[in-house]
Amino acid sequence: MVIMALEDGYYRRFVEGFCSIVAPLTKLTHKETNFQWSDECERSFQELWNKLTSTPVLVLPEGTEGYAVYCDASGVGLGCVLMQHGKVIAYGSRQLRPHEKNYPTHDLGLAAVVFALKIWRHYLYGVHVDIYTDHKSLQYIFKQKDLNLRQRRWLELLKDYDIDILYHPGKANIVADALSRKIMASTYGQSVERQGITKDLCDPSHITPTEDVQITGDLTYEEVPIAILDRKVRELRNKEVASVKVLWRNQQVEEVTWEAEEAMKLKYPHLFQIHDKDENA
Repeated sequence: MVIMALEDGYYRRFVEGFCSIVAPLTKLTHKETNFQWSDECERSFQELWNKLTSTPVLVLPEGTEGYAVYCDASGVGLGCVLMQHGKVIAYGSRQLRPHEKNYPTHDLGLAAVVFALKIWRHYLYGVHVDIYTDHKSLQYIFKQKDLNLRQRRWLELLKDYDIDILYHPGKANIVADALSRKIMASTYGQSVERQGITKDLCDPSHITPTEDVQITGDLTYEEVPIAILDRKVRELRNKEVASVKVLWRNQQVEEVTWEAEEAMKLKYPHLFQIHDKDENA
């Protein structure tokens, strides 16, 4: 069964973090690698065996509505999760190919979206689906004019689907983020072990504590705008477009973005009242 799991990608849809689990076993199949069964391979084998012989907590799709895909990319792998009405249908993850490691961050995020659409085409083709990514610029991929050849090729594929690409903070994108980062952690752990400093990683003083993230049932939480920092008007050929510089808070993380002033006034009018008072004072 384990050999079948390595040779056939069928099982990866039922196992969270499949690529990270089988990484040590996959390396044994490389041409220039000596076959040496290590403790790490044994742990990988046992974990994969347990995963394949236990019941996965997945559901079958019902109807054609409510599909959502959560995508994430790291410097080592791609991860995505297919959900419907808040329940997980399938997992997907893979390691980056050598040439993909040179991709910029924007292209890696888009690669994760394309990867999800390809492996789940039989679910998503012809139905509406919301795709969540932690790369904010991907929301505007259909409106961007300056695209490279790779992005143009992927854009042709995206246009075959009825999709909305939505921003989803990476810190809240727990499942997909874990699928891509687990691969990174596994690879990093192997490189450290080869350098003979594995013992150093076990030192509790080297562990960085993380804060709990409060999320809703659909694995999201709302960004909170704190203040209006600046305002500018861009002159286009036929009209002027007013934008405001907004300070946002994502849990404990703050970030600044430029947003359309008209849309912000409709949604957060109190921010402009505070900003006007500060300017008059």
